[in-house]
Amino acid sequence: MACAPAERWLAGICLAASLCTGQAQTHAVDVQLAGISGNKALLVIGGQPPRFMSVGDIHAGVKLLQIAGASAKVSIQGTSSTLVLGESPVSVGPRTASTPMDNQRVVLTADSRGHFMAAGSINGKSVQFMVDTGATAVVLGEADAQRMGLKPTQQQRMSMQTANGTVVGRQLTLQRVRLGDAEVTDVTAVILPQPMPYVLLGNSFLNRFQMQRDNDQMTLQRRY
Repeated sequence: MACAPAERWLAGICLAASLCTGQAQTHAVDVQLAGISGNKALLVIGGQPPRFMSVGDIHAGVKLLQIAGASAKVSIQGTSSTLVLGESPVSVGPRTASTPMDNQRVVLTADSRGHFMAAGSINGKSVQFMVDTGATAVVLGEADAQRMGLKPTQQQRMSMQTANGTVVGRQLTLQRVRLGDAEVTDVTAVILPQPMPYVLLGNSFLNRFQMQRDNDQMTLQRRY
């Protein structure tokens, strides 16, 4: 089942979803600090739904060690890292020689509507992706582009047909796009003037992977 094309998002459709990366607890896991409330930290572990944790709590193999200001310290199997609120996910835990960072599989689980959602980053800035096999490139709204320091007004102009008619977008190349343990460089993207609830992860990123669909799971394995 193909994911919804970009046109549906431009029509203002917002969907809630969850993600499971399928990473074993003996391997490195991506952990992100999404918020702090009193003595609890809101962590996103392996792209799963955010979870509030207190110091000493353990979830998905990750232990919260400390909360200090806008940062939190976590540990998995003796390897610790400091997370900073608003920064991109940090890989925590050991890696094996046979599974280097750029060769990790990414396993996504579809939501009830068949959409694959994933926390990731563009040029080191945190974003929420929706996998869209119908999009030729990574597609993001102008607000997200400005937050990442991209300058769409200086990029190549191009027209795109959407559910709301023809819009003028800007094409550019993203330096780094990261999903789970996989990071791809020099990825073609299109910036549209409309606000978008998610960044569409299109084929300019997906074509770097071998994709396999098994019921509600999608596995992306980096190509070489």
